[in-house]
Formats: sequence, C-alpha cells, structure tokens
Amino acid sequence: MGIKRVEASKISIIKQCPSSHLHLPPQPLPLPASSTSSFLPLDALFNNPLFAGGLGLAGLGAAAAVARKGVVRGASLVKKRLLINVEISKRDHSYQWILAWLSLPRPQAGFIASRLTRIHDYSINTVQRTAENGGVSHAHMMLQPGYGRYIIRHKNAYLSVSREKQSTANHTTGEPHETVTLTTLYAHRHIFEDIFGQAHAMAMSAQEGKTVMHTCQGQEWKPFGDPRKKRPLQSVVLDQGVKERIVDDVKDFLARQSWYVDRGIPYRRGYLLYGPPGSGKSSFIQGLAGELDFGVAIINLSERGMTDDKLAHLLTKLPPKTILLLEDADSAFRNRRQVDEDGYSGGTVTFSGLLNALDGVAAGEERIAFLTTNHIDRLDEALIRPGRVDMTVRIGEATRHQAGEMWDRFYGDVDTEGTGKERFLQRLEDLSLVSDVAGEKIPQLHTSTAAIQGLFLFNKDNMDGAIAMAEGLIPRIYEPEAPRNGIKVST
Repeated sequence: MGIKRVEASKISIIKQCPSSHLHLPPQPLPLPASSTSSFLPLDALFNNPLFAGGLGLAGLGAAAAVARKGVVRGASLVKKRLLINVEISKRDHSYQWILAWLSLPRPQAGFIASRLTRIHDYSINTVQRTAENGGVSHAHMMLQPGYGRYIIRHKNAYLSVSREKQSTANHTTGEPHETVTLTTLYAHRHIFEDIFGQAHAMAMSAQEGKTVMHTCQGQEWKPFGDPRKKRPLQSVVLDQGVKERIVDDVKDFLARQSWYVDRGIPYRRGYLLYGPPGSGKSSFIQGLAGELDFGVAIINLSERGMTDDKLAHLLTKLPPKTILLLEDADSAFRNRRQVDEDGYSGGTVTFSGLLNALDGVAAGEERIAFLTTNHIDRLDEALIRPGRVDMTVRIGEATRHQAGEMWDRFYGDVDTEGTGKERFLQRLEDLSLVSDVAGEKIPQLHTSTAAIQGLFLFNKDNMDGAIAMAEGLIPRIYEPEAPRNGIKVST
C-alpha cells in the first residue's frame, strides 16, 4: 500500500508541473534485440554480396565433395559386385606361364575389337640354346606384354591385364617384385580356369622330354638353366641287376602312397649310392629322373650361407615330382676348421641339423632322396640307418659286363659279329682290369666306366684304336713334383 501511494504522488506532481518548466534529456531509440545479443552484425554480413557469394560457393564445394565421395564408393561397390580380379606375383610359378600365354597371337574379330585389344608395349625374353653339334647356338626371342594396362579378348570375354613393377624388391637377389593382374566380369569368372589350364599345358609341352634341374636361391627353389634333354636310362650301364633293383624299388614306392598313409608311416624314401668317382652314381640319378619324368633338386651342404633352418625349410618346400640329390654327403662335415683366404671356414650345417631335416618331426613327406658319397666310411651310422636311408647300394669299379655293354652302345652298329668286343674284353683281361668269363680270375687293377667312356669318345669311329689304347685305362698315380733348386727372390 505504501509503494502505491508514493507512485501515485509522483504522478500527481508531474501532472501539476507545467510542460514549459520541464527540461528532460532526450531518450535513445530502442535497439533491435539481435544487435544487443550478438557480437557480430550478421545482417550486415548477409547483406554483403561478397560474403554471401563465398558462402554459396563453399556450400556447393562441400556438396560436390560429398557427391564425389558417394560416386567413388558407389563405383567401388559396383566394381566389387560386377568385376573379379586375379593377381599373380612373380614369385609364383605360374607368372612366367601367364606371360608366355599372353604373348600368343589371337585372331581379331571386328574393327573396334582389334583397336581395343591392341598392345603397344612389349618386353623381350631371350632363350639361348647350343646346337647339338656344339656349333653356333640358337636364340629364341619371345615378345611378352610389357608394363602397363591393356585389354585382351579370350573367347567371348574381355580381360583387363595390368603388369606392374612394385617398389619393393627381393632382399636376397635385389630383383624388384612384379605382379600381373587379370580383371574380367564376374559372370565370366570361369574363364580363368581355361586360361591357367592352357598356360600350364604350354609350360609342360615346353618341358616335354626334358629334365628340369633345381637349385636353391635364398629360401626358394629356382630352375637351374634351361631344361635338359632326358638321359635314357639305358645309357647308364651298371653291373648286372643293380639298376633294375633300384628302379623297381622306386616305382613300388610311388605306387604305394595310400599304403604308407593307412599305416601311419612317413611317405618318404632314402637311397645311398657309394663307390669310387666316375662309377656313374650321378648319371644314374639323372637317368632315373628321366625315366620317372621327374626333376632333380640339388643341395650343396657346403654352400656358403646354408644353415640348419634353411636346409629344413628347403626340404619341406621341394618342387612336386622332384628327386632330392645331396651329392658328396661326407664333404659337408670334413675340414671344417680349414679357413679360406677370404675367411670362409666351410658350411654351417650341423650333423644333427641334417638328421632332423631328413627324418625329424618337421621333415617333409612325399620325397625321394638320394645321397652320394665316395667314402662311406666317413659317414656316421646315424645318417645311414633305416628311415633316413632305406637302401644302400654300392656302385663300384667297371666290370666285364659293363665294359661289354658299353662296347655295344658305341660300336654295336659297326662290330656286328662281336669280334671286336671279344678282343677288347680279352685286352682288359690281360691288363688285369676285369675278370675272366667264368669270374674266377680276380682283377688286380680297376678302372671306371667314366674312363672307358672317355676312351670310346676319343675313338668314336675307330674301334681298333680303342683296343690299342686300352692300356690307358690303367689308373695313374701322380706323385708330387720334387722341389726345384734355385735362388729365391723376394717380390
């Protein structure tokens, strides 16, 4: 009540005062609520044509970026749904097969198709072979698709081929990694089976009648040189029954894989061939590989950088249909303390590492292994026990049977009546190099089949000369030369 009375009195006093006697200060105009509550004058900014235009452009750019991202994702999704890619690395065996297949000429159907499938960049792959007569070598040059992207047509399907060289490289050889990527419609995905089938058939036809030799490069197996012509097993002359016994055992092993699996026996077989140098151990293994249509994988246990882990890895990654060959197994553990001029003191493969690689828990299966040695007495019994070496065969000095068989192979078309053969064998018997016909006379000296072959090669068309030079088959023992007298002069 008191407050209302005071306000009413103030109003009455103002009314009683004449307007001419009042001097009130001017009142400011009321400001808009937005200008008093915001720090920036947004109306002025929006009314600015430069600001409004920039904001519009930014909005359009953002909308375009979102649309582009959506299109990229949509295209990627469509590509995944409609296309299929197959990437082939250079480290894969089929890499060279596919390059050879891509180099085949293809018939062009139509003007547009011929222009789309035209390849402009090529690389060359040269294979050089020596003529059979040892004369001028022949070089076969094959054009392969180069690096880049191009389109080919196979049957009714179009494929995009992209060959690229990667920025990374093999740390062992320094060779850069390469890939070939084949792309086609998902509906045509079954065309890859036909492509790889044709490429594999081409590779096998190129190796038909030949033996592929493999050596280790780093941690991988690589073909060593060009495939060699198969050596006929008949050309390797061993003593009676020796060759047939080994061949029959190997063929029986290959035919009984399920028998091994059913009984829980590791499916691998080991053979040890021992005897003097030049008796035909390595030649027989090469001939056996040709007979079985197998390759040969050679491991040198004394190779620099060969370790237990590397040996075990290589033996578990053998190429299919390959005979493992460990030549001169005794030399790997001999003279380890001798240091070369460059400080190399021999291989680093331990004896236990070799045993575990051949017959350890982690040893590979589906393997045929041959060990050769000139000195079986230097091998530990643990290495040649059954399970690691299942058959031990001695391939020794040349016998009367072997000398006669080799004569027939070299001079059989000339010596049709066999008189030259009888003279040659009688000459060897007189030199005490072979036994008599009955086998009662034990020879005092010995020779090798390699020496007999060398004699025949020196007298290819002269069997009488071979008989006359038979005395050269007697082994020679060369004594060291006596030191010469003289004045030593320092350099």
